[in-house]
Amino acid sequence: MNKFGIGQPVRRVEDTRFLTGRGRYVDDINLPLQAYGVVLLSPHAHARIRGIDTSRAAAAPGVLCVLAGADAARDKIGGLPPEFMPEDMGGPKGYRTQRPVLCADRVRFVGDRVAFVVAETQEQARDAAELIEVDYEVLPAVLTPEEAVKPDAPRLFDDCPTGNVSFALMFGNKEATDAAFATAKHVVSLRVENHRLSANSIEPRVCLGAYDASDDSYTLHTSSQNPHGARHMLSHAVFHIPESKLRLVSPDVGGGFGMKGDTYPEDALVLWASRRCGRPVKWVSTRSEALLGDNHGRDQVMQGELALDANGKFLALRSQGSSALGAYVSGAATAPIMFCLLYIPSVYNIKAAHVMTRAVFTNAAPMGPYRGAGRPEAIYLMERLVEKAARVTGIDAIELRRRNYIPSEAMPYTTATGNVYDSGDFVGSMDKCLELADWKGFEARRAASQRKGRLRGRGLGYFIEPGGIFNDRMELRFDPGGAVSIVAGTHSHGQGHATVYAQMVSDWLGVPFEQIRFVQGDTDQVPFGRGTYAARSSMVGGCALKNAADAIVEKARLMAAHLMEAAPADVEFKDGQFRIAGTDRQMPLVDVAKAFYRPMGLPKQFGLGLDAAGSYEGPPNFPNGCHACEVEIDPETGAVTLQKYAAIDDVGRALNPMICEGQIVGGVVQGIGQALLEQVVYDPESGQLLSGSFSDYTMPRADDLPHFDLEFHDVPATSNPLGVKGVGEGGAVGSPAVVIAAVLDALRPLGIEHIEMPATPLRVWETMQQAKAARAAGGEAT
Repeated sequence: MNKFGIGQPVRRVEDTRFLTGRGRYVDDINLPLQAYGVVLLSPHAHARIRGIDTSRAAAAPGVLCVLAGADAARDKIGGLPPEFMPEDMGGPKGYRTQRPVLCADRVRFVGDRVAFVVAETQEQARDAAELIEVDYEVLPAVLTPEEAVKPDAPRLFDDCPTGNVSFALMFGNKEATDAAFATAKHVVSLRVENHRLSANSIEPRVCLGAYDASDDSYTLHTSSQNPHGARHMLSHAVFHIPESKLRLVSPDVGGGFGMKGDTYPEDALVLWASRRCGRPVKWVSTRSEALLGDNHGRDQVMQGELALDANGKFLALRSQGSSALGAYVSGAATAPIMFCLLYIPSVYNIKAAHVMTRAVFTNAAPMGPYRGAGRPEAIYLMERLVEKAARVTGIDAIELRRRNYIPSEAMPYTTATGNVYDSGDFVGSMDKCLELADWKGFEARRAASQRKGRLRGRGLGYFIEPGGIFNDRMELRFDPGGAVSIVAGTHSHGQGHATVYAQMVSDWLGVPFEQIRFVQGDTDQVPFGRGTYAARSSMVGGCALKNAADAIVEKARLMAAHLMEAAPADVEFKDGQFRIAGTDRQMPLVDVAKAFYRPMGLPKQFGLGLDAAGSYEGPPNFPNGCHACEVEIDPETGAVTLQKYAAIDDVGRALNPMICEGQIVGGVVQGIGQALLEQVVYDPESGQLLSGSFSDYTMPRADDLPHFDLEFHDVPATSNPLGVKGVGEGGAVGSPAVVIAAVLDALRPLGIEHIEMPATPLRVWETMQQAKAARAAGGEAT
């Protein structure tokens, strides 16, 4: 067995470089004569710009240029449109926005970009930015999607025909759903919020732009998850130039979580400023600027209903809600809204569903995909409904799930919202999770917690999500020494692609693991790519890589036949060796690859060098899993402590179990953050960001987390030739519902049936006090 092949827990080859400080991020790159840019951000959530005076800033020491919104119009600098809207996918027409790189006449959130100052040093640029005088006419602001749809709500776009609603989405069959509800024995309903979150990647966004007047070309180094997508957006929408005129480089990137998949005003500003100043220009985000100006995630309110018959069978599902877009329809902001609706039915055998939502403008930072992108919202609503249905019907929640899971033998299964699941063993995963979590031993642990004066609760939930969208391209290139380079259209920014892809190539081609190099993120070296997001790289990138490997074998087979003087049909390939069938004559692929570089003596048909490209496009895969956790709550303070967390995940085929486990834990931790700690908070009147630093935006630390028990229950996907399913997002999709279920289980003896996320100590304590007051008054707690 190849100890570096598929399925082996190979340590990441990237780690030594990163752990020894040899990573190369955008801020590590400096160019000769480099200048520095600082953005002036709007201090108001909603205001008209009546005038702007940049003269004092322009005259400040070290300042090279000052750019404002009016300059963009004069220089024919375009705005940033959404990457796609519902009508681009056959859906309803919506109101498109064009996000300005600098606002000329109106700002729509605290953090909207107003001016860009370039100076010799960052300190000079920051000092000069404070000298810019802007005359604002402050306008009323609206901060929540529910407030934004009211008839008298302030409007962000005067020409939007539907007020603050950009578009509405709807899936399912209303008539069939209403008919099923009419026959139901039980109907449970629930309103839930998924609050606004910030990605807070360990590396803030950074970009470095350089304009070359000699050939009218640009180079942008930027921390992007999708370099080719950013090049397309900037060249077509902003600068109106051929893509060949813009080289985009995304070197090492310190996390993205969907937030770095978008193109931001600063990406355009450094290029534009470089053209204006004749110098390279670098911009580095501060943490405060990141919290203000990076795309946020979630921010959605949903009202769901579940219909059941007398035996607890799920009959139908319906939901409606409002999803915040923030101030503009940015990048792929449509995707989380669409995915949420499509996956509310989850893993349950529900024959009728009708789900809808409105995408709403608010005076807050634009929204975008954040790890899970709509699926955490969907699963949270569905699992909360299932838990409530169990209490209403009196059926144990585990048994209720068991009765309603889609059976394995029903695959492929088409959901009521149109998704086609190809594989899965949901009952098997749950049973395995119950065992891993020691579900039966919970009461003893609860009693032990009670003796310490603590409340203890447990929660369980199931998730499913789609993995792998769009097509992609991968290339393999052998050098004269027999080493091979993987030229990847995907982009690794923490996923370990350099390791996993090398495992694949070593397994398929027999090339020694240490002779495999990895190239990504440079549009001059990588002809085409779609980046990494939506748990796409193992399937789309992996299958494209397999096609490239197969093409390498077929090209090399002809050369091997020539070298061994055999007919190509008689040459077999196995374990990295070409063999003549029925003989002991063989030749390693690596030696065959070297032969392609012989200076003479080869027939012309072979050409010079061995390389091949592969592409892939196919239906999504469906990673899924069952998670369970236990919490303790201190009734004196409301503090929630995670005691246990068990996860069973179906990733189809674990290409590298160690990396898969790391991805799962990382996602779970972000879901725990959403459930218990993290929240972007704006002042409801002024729209000022109240969670503008890590003192106010609280993320999980290592000492907040329990030991994680992880196992796989893999059912290979039938929708792709590798059998793989995505792994990057599932932890974040499943964990919020599980953690909140455990919190509510602990609080239920106090008469508490509902709590909104995040379940911070203050919120838990206040909820307990309200329950105590309600009991004292003879009422019921909520």
